[in-house]
Amino acid sequence: MTSRPEERISELRDLIHYHNTRYYGLDDPEISDTEFDRLMRELFELEQQFPEFVTADSPTQRVGGAPAEAFPPAPHTVPMLSLDNALNEEEFLAFDQRTRRALGSDEEIEYVCEPKLDGLAVELVYIDGLFTLGSTRGDGYTGEEITRNLRTIKSIPLKLNNAVPGRLEVRGEVILGIREFAALNRQRQERGEPLFANPRNAAAGSLRQLDARITASRPLAIFCYGIGQADALPFTAHSGMLDQFKRLGLRVNPLIKRVRGAGAVLAYHRAMSERREQLPYEIDGIVVKVDSVAHQEELGARSRSPRWAIAFKFPARQEVTQVLDIQVQVGRTGALTPVAIMQPVQVGGVTVSRATLHNQDEIERKDIRIGDWVVIQRAGDVIPEIVKVVDSRRTGSERPFLMPENCPVCGSRTVRPEDEAARRCINLSCLAQIKERIFHFAAKHAMEIDGLGEKLIDQLVEAGLVRDAADLYGLTREQLAGLDRMADKSAANVIAAIAASRTRPLERLLFALGIRHVGEHVARLLVEAFGSMERLMNARAEELMQVHEIGPQVAESVTSFFAMPENVRVIERLRQAGVEMAPSRGVNGDLLAGQTFVLTGTLSSYTREEAEKLILALGGRPASSVSSKTSYVIAGEAAGSKLNKARALGIPVLTEAEFIEMIKK
Repeated sequence: MTSRPEERISELRDLIHYHNTRYYGLDDPEISDTEFDRLMRELFELEQQFPEFVTADSPTQRVGGAPAEAFPPAPHTVPMLSLDNALNEEEFLAFDQRTRRALGSDEEIEYVCEPKLDGLAVELVYIDGLFTLGSTRGDGYTGEEITRNLRTIKSIPLKLNNAVPGRLEVRGEVILGIREFAALNRQRQERGEPLFANPRNAAAGSLRQLDARITASRPLAIFCYGIGQADALPFTAHSGMLDQFKRLGLRVNPLIKRVRGAGAVLAYHRAMSERREQLPYEIDGIVVKVDSVAHQEELGARSRSPRWAIAFKFPARQEVTQVLDIQVQVGRTGALTPVAIMQPVQVGGVTVSRATLHNQDEIERKDIRIGDWVVIQRAGDVIPEIVKVVDSRRTGSERPFLMPENCPVCGSRTVRPEDEAARRCINLSCLAQIKERIFHFAAKHAMEIDGLGEKLIDQLVEAGLVRDAADLYGLTREQLAGLDRMADKSAANVIAAIAASRTRPLERLLFALGIRHVGEHVARLLVEAFGSMERLMNARAEELMQVHEIGPQVAESVTSFFAMPENVRVIERLRQAGVEMAPSRGVNGDLLAGQTFVLTGTLSSYTREEAEKLILALGGRPASSVSSKTSYVIAGEAAGSKLNKARALGIPVLTEAEFIEMIKK
């Protein structure tokens, strides 16, 4: 044993990191649990005696500190995109054909296949090999910072086995095993606490504890599968990246397999489906990724999903229940949606009592009647849907359903546009539409008005206090306090939340307006391109379609919305009420407007995150892949395949110095 305490502490840290990797990362322990506990105990005692030698990466520092008050936002340097789904073999084969066609190749593609884990996606940021920051996926662009909670998960190394200089962003899935989930629910039942519906909910709830000590008490684990920014981790294939993960001590699923061709993917899918019930954790399909990084970059991404990967789902778990009634809901755009009210039934660990029937055509196609016994599943193991009717259980008492000719809320005439399957209420003053529009306006990712929930909105609309979003800013504390179950303090809190919403950035206001086909991402793109509400309101469809990712459907929806005088009046009243309509960008916000930049290699003056934020602040758009719509490629040291592709496409290439000179103008 080393005589100096500092040296022994360092030796113990390295030993424990090594054995943690053997146990959690490789499933190949070299020492007994008793011996491991002895090492941990010795380290803890030495650190107690010599606290000046305690470091952030010490295994003893996985839990500690007072509960957090909230989770701060954590922007992702590289977006954590979601995946498109293939629900059957035909849809996967179509994906394979699209991929080969896009690559201009008839050869079979090398894929990496992995189990699709049913957990919570997270990002781990390592700086010079030390775990520094952790966050949830969130909306793909910004998550919640949960570093302290992630540090409690023993399969997450606090220090990588090999030094990786600079920033390394690792993506993974945090899960709770099936046996661990059952044990946790037994404990909660004994304590009289509500049970978790399924392991995924339990994992998510555990990670979002404000007290990290609660998270530490839950047996969470992680499998790492992807990467964001990597300053110094070169690889040319996804499988090569995973091999490097293993060497670094990051836990990788041992069932991941590199295969060649669509046939091999189908075989892997069938094999995983057969093994599904025997696995110690839940999976709901497989994830298929093109192995070649060069091919990934060539394929690029859509606004929310990469073109080089797909989630190939298993057939959903099914149950049988009875349709008790069919009710019609009216959405914020006036669309009438039939909803089946069913005898509650457990499907995949979740109680299901309602399922959308979409429209009359769908009801007729499946011949669903009130009183029918039906097969129900959770599509993608998430959304309840009726698969088919059990004809053999019909008694003749079942009643057919027809969509109403008049709105069930306001009684106004409904219409069915020629190019749509849904009927719509055309009365913009319909209370149901007003309620849904206000609810959307006040939602978390829109104007985020805390305390303005469905029940309060119902009261405000029915009392005639609110007819549109602008009316919210004229509400008084006294008006709210007079409503049912609204105490004076609660009323004051809602008024304060409404006032605070005046400063939300323009992109959130644009999303909050509820324009059809304009989600959070599209709203951000439009604000980046036009910079002001005035310019956007006056934009022609042709101008809108010049924006990357904006097609004719979105362009038509935006121009139609701003062509309606009542919408223009609401926006003007919002402005008069003090709602700020400024984008989240700097004073020189138009300098790079309408231009798309792709970064490759290492910059000396900025980190990649800093450079992308600067481009956004100046009105430009950072992108992850090179295409014909790319304006410039900024090439730093050790530029990779993106530089070659830019040259092949004739895209202008800027050095770092040239880019700095450009933004000085």
